Amino acid sequence: MEKEQIKKENIFKKAWMQSIIAMVVIFGLLTVFLFWQTKKDTVLIENSFLVAPVINLSSTVPGILNELYVKEGDRILPNAQVALVGSQIVYSKSGGVVSSAPEVIGTYFNPGQTIASVVNDQAMKVVGAIDETKGLKNVQVGQRATFSVDAFPGKKYEGIVDEIGPSANNTSVVFSISDERPVENFNVKVLFDINKYPELKNGMSAKITVYTKK
Repeated sequence: MEKEQIKKENIFKKAWMQSIIAMVVIFGLLTVFLFWQTKKDTVLIENSFLVAPVINLSSTVPGILNELYVKEGDRILPNAQVALVGSQIVYSKSGGVVSSAPEVIGTYFNPGQTIASVVNDQAMKVVGAIDETKGLKNVQVGQRATFSVDAFPGKKYEGIVDEIGPSANNTSVVFSISDERPVENFNVKVLFDINKYPELKNGMSAKITVYTKK
């Protein structure tokens, strides 16, 4: 009688354990499937950076720098007064953040010589280089994209694909006796609203994920 009871308990334990194992396997397969579903409709571009136009401001006539109206880190508007060289006022060509404005009052400047530099962060984009064999054919202008930056781990930023390079970054022709052709890479640019993410700065390294599913 006791042996039969032990046998029944062993069968019950075995069935219970098999159910647990089956559930774990099913859950694992489901997780793998969902991960695959997510990844198959995305293209990852790891080699990416935040890039904004930098405008170097200078006078059109030679003269001594009499006044400097801005300092590094200032945010200025388009057509703001930046400096007075001789009798000529130098204006900003676009708004942005002053990235360089050395205080050198009394220094003589030639025409075209940089007096101050402004980063036009309103035109900032994320630019990534992707190999032609790593999903470039699936990337199109207008697709949704997210990106992360190394400076703020764990945070995601939203944008859209704005431009795909019309030619490879390496345009030089290399002749080789080998039949193996080199893999070229192309720039993909992602546009985003800088006003939503004021913490982002020109030159930060990033990773882009493009969502290719329509």
